[in-house]
Amino acid sequence: MVTIVPWIVLGLVLAKCAAQLWLDHLNRQYVLAHANAVPAAFKDIIDEPTYAKSMKYTPAKDRLSQIETSYDTVLLLLVLFSGVLPWGYRLFTSWLGPSVWANAAFLFTTGVGLALPGLPLEWYHQFRLEERFGFNTTTQKLWWLDRLKGLLLGLALGYPLLVLVLKLVAWTGGWWWLWVWGALLAFQLLMLVLAPVLILPLFNKFTPLPEGSLRQRLFNLAARTRFQARSIQVMDSSKRSRHSNAFFTGFGGFRKIVLFDTLIQQLAEPELEAVLAHEIGHFKKKHIPKTLLLSALGSLAGFYVIFLLAKQEWFYRAFGFTPGAIAPALLLFGLLSGLVTFWFSPLAHWWSRGHEFQADAFAARVMNEPHPLISALRKLNEKNLSNLTPHPAYSRFYYSHPTLLERERALHAYASGPLV
Repeated sequence: MVTIVPWIVLGLVLAKCAAQLWLDHLNRQYVLAHANAVPAAFKDIIDEPTYAKSMKYTPAKDRLSQIETSYDTVLLLLVLFSGVLPWGYRLFTSWLGPSVWANAAFLFTTGVGLALPGLPLEWYHQFRLEERFGFNTTTQKLWWLDRLKGLLLGLALGYPLLVLVLKLVAWTGGWWWLWVWGALLAFQLLMLVLAPVLILPLFNKFTPLPEGSLRQRLFNLAARTRFQARSIQVMDSSKRSRHSNAFFTGFGGFRKIVLFDTLIQQLAEPELEAVLAHEIGHFKKKHIPKTLLLSALGSLAGFYVIFLLAKQEWFYRAFGFTPGAIAPALLLFGLLSGLVTFWFSPLAHWWSRGHEFQADAFAARVMNEPHPLISALRKLNEKNLSNLTPHPAYSRFYYSHPTLLERERALHAYASGPLV
């Protein structure tokens, strides 16, 4: 097994890389095939200059994605097969000892080290690609400050969490995978409450939506749908990007509605109401707990797999580690799991798109018509230069939301039949 495993892993890495490159190529060619003129289905949605700009934006993103995929693949192969990971682990444990704190330090430092090579491409995406198409509004100072804050948050929250995980492994014996899963699930739920209050304000400024007709309209919508919200906040997203969005966050008395300031600038009041109705639809249809439950089950399965792999000598020796410690098993699983989960992306996105259709239907029912939401979706696709003609295979692997045309067709169907 020790000699076979590296070849199996190599095959999985190359298969995933080939699929990603092929999907990007397929999507770019499909988009370019529709680039000469606005398709008939979109003539009432987008004008010629904006459509032409979107036809340049999507291939540019696909080209960068192919570079990122190739880069990440080479980096992963080097990390897995060069021997740097077992060398680093031996260095940490010989320097700091075999303690839980030293093992957690190894995992945290390795995570930071693996993130650093991606910074140049992240920088290029923000300050070259997004700048070229008019989306970037951030500064070099703010961009680097965001990453510093992220690192410090990781140190303050992530490192102690790693220590807790390793302590639980030592304390709870053969059932450690269940205890670790429970602890991380509790931490995730706690962050859903605390993040809006303690973490998000570190990156963005949140201000109450000013008194006026929009605020009254949105609170009326919340009352009409029996959606309890503590406040409606405006987030200064425009200091980083011209992209727009809306969401709600928190639980119970901590729940608040958040609108990007760019969204308020782009949409009329009935359209903003329809967008919020869609978000409330996710809540009313219990999509968030369903998603959390699915994520929790996936996490539970993942920790059980780690538990099984950690008992196999061949798993350690195939990548140069000495069997025994749990930290290398956690790290290797983190690096390798995406090689398998990637192939389940179409299933996960199919499930997510079903939720989007349901939330759209809820919004249409609450608004008594689909047109405000359709108008909002059209504007958002136009303002964000969304790909209106993705290749179906690409869409299945990467799109958690239906395309604009799919959503419009469904909304018109809802309008002509009973809204359930």
